[in-house]
Amino acid sequence: MLEIINEEAKTKEEALEKILNKNNLKQEDLFLKSEFIEGKLFKSAKYIVTALKKSDVKNFIESFINKLGNLMNINIESEILEKDEIYNITLISDNNSILIGKDGKTLNSIQTILRQAVKKEANLALKINLDVANYKVKKMKNIEYEVKSIVKEVLSSKIDVSLDPMNSYERRLVHNIVNQYENLKTESTGEGKDRHVVIKYIEKA
Repeated sequence: MLEIINEEAKTKEEALEKILNKNNLKQEDLFLKSEFIEGKLFKSAKYIVTALKKSDVKNFIESFINKLGNLMNINIESEILEKDEIYNITLISDNNSILIGKDGKTLNSIQTILRQAVKKEANLALKINLDVANYKVKKMKNIEYEVKSIVKEVLSSKIDVSLDPMNSYERRLVHNIVNQYENLKTESTGEGKDRHVVIKYIEKA
């Protein structure tokens, strides 16, 4: 269980100061959320500030990964880095292929479950990026290489090309790459698992 710290005061600053002083903490060590409560009859308006220690979130993630390893009967080591409220987690195990799964589906499922677990426990929708032995990094580089090759073909032939279905992150990468070129535009089409990007040639006057 994650420890949620709540304090209330007339201002956010006062509530935060209570949290820091009572718990001997620094603001940079916390995730913070504030809520304003309107005043009612005989009751003044107030702010409620909720704090969660970043170290507690890291420990929760480590515990989640350890339990996952035990359930899958594999040893998993993890590197967890937090910056600007984004957790970048790299896993290395004695069987990376099981953690990754076909086309990274198992990895994406683990990431989704971990995000939901943290959100449920901490009531915070933190951004969590999970990777196994730099699988996603390598995959993104491969996609970038392939897209740039296709871009050259489209510019030369002026014929539109439909790419294979991709997840939202991969499609965004394609859009960003193609947007760097004149006479080209991208369009996402299809539904669900079949959603994919089309690279189109456009004539400019």
